[in-house]
Amino acid sequence: MQIRKAQRQKAKLRLGISAPSGAGKSYSSLLLAFGLGGKVGVIDTENGSADLYAHLGDYDIIGLQSPYTISKYLAAIKEFEKEGYTTIIIDSLTHAWSGEGGLLDKQGKIADSGKGNSYTAWRSITPEHNSLVEAMLQSPCHIIATMRAKTEYVLETGSNGKQTPKKVGLAPIQRDGMEFEFTIFMDIDSMHIATATKDRTSILDGTYFKITEQTGKDLLVWLEQGADAPPQLTIDDYRKIMNEAKSKEDKASAWATVPEHIKIIFAQEKADKKAAIEAKKQGAAA
Repeated sequence: MQIRKAQRQKAKLRLGISAPSGAGKSYSSLLLAFGLGGKVGVIDTENGSADLYAHLGDYDIIGLQSPYTISKYLAAIKEFEKEGYTTIIIDSLTHAWSGEGGLLDKQGKIADSGKGNSYTAWRSITPEHNSLVEAMLQSPCHIIATMRAKTEYVLETGSNGKQTPKKVGLAPIQRDGMEFEFTIFMDIDSMHIATATKDRTSILDGTYFKITEQTGKDLLVWLEQGADAPPQLTIDDYRKIMNEAKSKEDKASAWATVPEHIKIIFAQEKADKKAAIEAKKQGAAA
């Protein structure tokens, strides 16, 4: 355990955007990403909606279809990282939570299967959720994640003692507390006006604005202040570490250093390889 002086380091953007349908989540994310500069990649779960804004600038897309498993999100993030992209837009993160094959869907199926109740099923789901959060926080890229918003209500007790629902605003369709994982969290209303409900940069705090490329440029100035951050290991680095481990003990020690989100990718790669071998055997037998 070592005590050290606090030191400001350069950082990568971790931005969450919550908005109702039609408010401009995808459009705003792209403008801001262009302001950050560099190569922009979009993980599109919105049925090709990212292609609608090709006139705004140059960017590439990885399209995800249902089931919206965490392993698909992780693989898409790692593919953009491997290819040297500067900014990754996850549009949207909501599907990983409430879409077909998402975490809520998986939790419900575990509970319905009889292998556990609705409470104990979270023991399997929470690590997957944490792995996605870990992948975003540890990425060497800027991360912009959009989330659909829903109307949020609270129950108020009237003078007659009866409780009635009262609309209090919009909430992201995502696991509770997800907004705290980001450096900045914005809400965009139906008039395309953004406000930062959380802002560690203090640049956007207390302001109402439309997101433009200049928004990204302003944030980049703040992100680039400070000393260089230490380099992070890539998935290929961890793959090399595992391949170089020879003994059972060395492999166990090496595996303990691998982050959870990369373990999920390795497990999916192993499952895909096994499935391909089985399919080849069945084809040969036929």
